[in-house]
Amino acid sequence: MTTCTPRAAWINLLRRLHFAVGLFVGPFIFVAALTGTLYVATPQLENLLYRDALTAQIQGEPHPLAEQIAVAEQASGGHLALYAVRPSLTAGETTRVMFSDPNLGESENRALFIDPNTLAVKGDMTVYGTSGILPLRQWIDYAHRSLLLGDVGRLYSELAASWMWFAACGGIVLWFYTRPKRRIKNRVQSARRLHVTLGWLLLAGMLLFSATGLTWSQWAGGNVDKLRAAFNWLTPQVNTQLSGERMMEDPHAEHHAHGMSMDMAMMQPDLVTFDDVLHLAQKAGIDARKLEIRPPKSHDRAWTVTEIDRSWPTQVDAMAIDASKMQVVDRTRFADFPLMAKLTRWGVDFHMGLLFGVVNQILLIAFGLALCVAIVMGYRLWWVRRPQPAKYNPLLTLTQSWCDLPVSGRIATFVIAILLGMAMPVLGVSLLLFMVVDVLRWRMANAAVAAQAAE
Repeated sequence: MTTCTPRAAWINLLRRLHFAVGLFVGPFIFVAALTGTLYVATPQLENLLYRDALTAQIQGEPHPLAEQIAVAEQASGGHLALYAVRPSLTAGETTRVMFSDPNLGESENRALFIDPNTLAVKGDMTVYGTSGILPLRQWIDYAHRSLLLGDVGRLYSELAASWMWFAACGGIVLWFYTRPKRRIKNRVQSARRLHVTLGWLLLAGMLLFSATGLTWSQWAGGNVDKLRAAFNWLTPQVNTQLSGERMMEDPHAEHHAHGMSMDMAMMQPDLVTFDDVLHLAQKAGIDARKLEIRPPKSHDRAWTVTEIDRSWPTQVDAMAIDASKMQVVDRTRFADFPLMAKLTRWGVDFHMGLLFGVVNQILLIAFGLALCVAIVMGYRLWWVRRPQPAKYNPLLTLTQSWCDLPVSGRIATFVIAILLGMAMPVLGVSLLLFMVVDVLRWRMANAAVAAQAAE
């Protein structure tokens, strides 16, 4: 049994945890960073690739929305429920008419792109989420979220988000307590300096992306929602029920399924109402150039007109309109959102590269590439410092490092691990797996020490 000072025991434990996270979780963080970088780097490429569907003739007078939607319904075959319409409010842009298709995945819609001036069908493709990304970035988004493996694959991104904050903070603490007193020039210290420098530069971003990533996650995300609800941090949503209390919405709704009730499937909204609802909403204060109009899901629900411009300044006001009386029955203003709801909205939009436009994209591309380099340098640092296979040192095991803590330290770390595991189940299960692997390695180390002592 080894002994060491409490300070050394804490440093050894943190070093072994940082090593385990880097070795086993590092590749998942690397993939998440790389695919996330591709996602934020490709909006312009997507716009170029689907330019024909997105652009309309500039000359001419736009036709009413009713006529545009009628063309889209005819082109779709007329058997799909109308989900939403994003009218062209800027010259040169097409109107997007979206239908709920049972053959598509969650948060996916079939979209017909209509030239408002000529009524030509410019495109017919699947779009995804509130941001309305097209097939190219949709594929990248699925790779980023789940490695194209569905719900099972989402465990990878949750694993990365669950541990990234710890890897960042743990690395900084290790540097503070183990940094050399004087500058040494060798390949180990050169790799360490680059790794640490990138860690400092990326610290705030890793904390932000870890937090926002967890809110989207499959397991920890539910606990985050409960926490936000408990502290009244949820985002206000217009009440579409013509009688009832205001509900709250999830800012990550585009990453969840959108259901379609039977009433909605059977309803055939009067297409002229789209024009009337749009004009009323604009008259009542909806002034963004990017809007989405949704017909009611059932006969006792209201129409909604929602701003979807999530750049800076954020325009996400919404209105619920009773079409039978042509009056606004409820509305939400982003300016009135609680502070935490605003921060959540901004954090999510920054994560997606939307908040500050091109500047946001450049920052995230630089962050993603730098994070990939930091991970590679972490592996290089381990490689050049790796011990010889024949040498075993119990101090290099996570289990022994924990056993060397004072009793109070062991109790505290155990309680913290349980609490973190309950809040972030993927982190808890992965930590348990780390311990199982480490116990096996610990036994091997002890057996090797015993064999050496017997010689």
